[in-house]
Amino acid sequence: MEFNRYFSEFRFTAYRLESLQRYDVFYEKAEFDLFLGGQQRGEFPGIAQWIDGTVRPARNSGKLLHRVHVVEEPLSDYVRFECAWSYAHTVPAGEDVRLIPVPPGEWPEGLPHYDYWLFDSSILITMHYKEDGLFEAAEIVDDPERIVQANFWRDMAVSQSIPFTTFEAKYDGMF
Repeated sequence: MEFNRYFSEFRFTAYRLESLQRYDVFYEKAEFDLFLGGQQRGEFPGIAQWIDGTVRPARNSGKLLHRVHVVEEPLSDYVRFECAWSYAHTVPAGEDVRLIPVPPGEWPEGLPHYDYWLFDSSILITMHYKEDGLFEAAEIVDDPERIVQANFWRDMAVSQSIPFTTFEAKYDGMF
């Protein structure tokens, strides 16, 4: 499966539910280490590519690219990194990023505790990660009941979430 093709082929909406408090992906390792070392955000090729190759073209075509991330408070180092080095830059470029803050060990009722992408409300791809956040695989799901369920979860998550800019203001420079 060529997963990346869905980001250029979707016609109306691309939605992501994020559930992990840390993702271990190769294209962020160097930047995450810089963040942990107290560095200010520098060139971040992975995010620049996401913005230039996906976010802006979608926005310029009238498409909606959005995500909801369930985040535990206090924020993990990774979530702080993601807010400061990713979301703070993808949102102004046109990505609608929203968050659902929860206390440790709690989870929004009715939402799954796994990640997925939903393209045009009809193509469901579940994302599989190891416990430490290392990506394992993406799986296309063609079961209509699961696709309808993912749409329901999307709507539920969006209705419970707050925009990134509101969340960012709450933390006022603590990322």
